[in-house]
Amino acid sequence: MRFVIAPDSYKGSLTSVQVAEIIAEALLEVFPEAEVIKVPIADGGEGTVDAFLSALGGEKHYLKVTGPLGKPVKAFYGLLPDGTAVVEMAAASGLPLVPVGKRDPLITTTYGTGELIKAALDQGCHTIIVGIGGSGTNDGGVGMAQALGISFLDAKGEELPFGGGSLGRLARIDMSGLDPRIKNTTIIVACDVDNPLCGPKGASAVFGPQKGATPEKVKILDHNLAHYARIIKEQLGKDILNLPGAGAAGGLGAGLVSLLGATLKPGIDIVISSTKLEEKIKGADMVITGEGRTDYQTAHGKAPVGIAKVAKRLGVPVIAISGGLGENYQAVYEAGLDAVFSIAPGPITLEQALERGRIYLKAQAVNIARLLHAWNR
Repeated sequence: MRFVIAPDSYKGSLTSVQVAEIIAEALLEVFPEAEVIKVPIADGGEGTVDAFLSALGGEKHYLKVTGPLGKPVKAFYGLLPDGTAVVEMAAASGLPLVPVGKRDPLITTTYGTGELIKAALDQGCHTIIVGIGGSGTNDGGVGMAQALGISFLDAKGEELPFGGGSLGRLARIDMSGLDPRIKNTTIIVACDVDNPLCGPKGASAVFGPQKGATPEKVKILDHNLAHYARIIKEQLGKDILNLPGAGAAGGLGAGLVSLLGATLKPGIDIVISSTKLEEKIKGADMVITGEGRTDYQTAHGKAPVGIAKVAKRLGVPVIAISGGLGENYQAVYEAGLDAVFSIAPGPITLEQALERGRIYLKAQAVNIARLLHAWNR
């Protein structure tokens, strides 16, 4: 048997590297002679830097930046052998960096993500890949841009404070202070969703609640992002309102495209190409992927579906082992997955799932391996 293991991370519990190692260990217990190829994957969210470093080599650079609540946090970016930088916004502005009781996208900022980009520029990088999944923010990338010298002014000419709650007061964008190195830098945005900036499928409505937004705050945030988009169109001549992926990371996708001239691409496609995953899947008997939670959103650009598309082209069956199954997870079947399994052994709390993720994953992976062994007798 030849297995290719290509999982995303289980957010808050296991990295994609750890998930791949645990599944491989389970498979080899049941199929000791099997060939097991581990390809840790990310789609732009948590684990993106590790996925690139695992596939291509390179090193992590650590530094202190401004966290989503405006306080210092330790973050990192990856530097690949060819001089390309990989920035993971979740490392600087991610949801896990905001304690549950303090989650409020009216005030959280992407400023630290901008500081990571600036650090990559200081390193001499001319190509920067920015993974924008897993955010704890809804500021349209304004904080990120402020860190790189762009000013966002209200009617009195005063700089807007951090957070999506202030965007409704935006009157003028002053691009004159933008770091001049940006003009000679290629910025590729690894995006894990295709949501527009505003509306019922936009950044605020879909992702705001998990970041701490009440229904009333969702309305404010959506209104503010729409105003932000109008100002950008009027003053910069760029229409981002309905751009697919503009709503990723609370509108960071929109900000990177309109303010820094970045290009949005499906994160999973970038990683699949970089890891040469298609070559590794050829001739395999089974592909095993997974993520922290599989639901209807998985079918819209998340890692397991991107991997399934590759596997299906090659006629290789693919299953997912995920931390949990959410609303309408069955949508992934039409998107190419053959089967989806949860690691949960029964009714458990989120805290139990996070704390015992390694144990639950190993047990479920062994069960699946035993089923495959019985089927192949």
